Amino acid sequence: MINILLFAHLQETIGESKLSVDLSDSTVGQIKEWMEAQYPAVSLQYVMAAVNEEFATDATVVKKGDTIAFIPPISGG
Repeated sequence: MINILLFAHLQETIGESKLSVDLSDSTVGQIKEWMEAQYPAVSLQYVMAAVNEEFATDATVVKKGDTIAFIPPISGG
């Protein structure tokens, strides 16, 4: 199992701040595809990812017990 942390509009759209799923040994890109298939209202195209608190690319492999955070772009004013 891996943990997926969601922030801002992702958390609001899905209705959860954390998901635990069995997607071990998947890449960040594959997890994004899975998320978009499970939650069609979600787009992760411009979302940053961090695995175990370190920024990650779509090619980063997520292992059992890892935590991946999806961080949407933030605008301020």
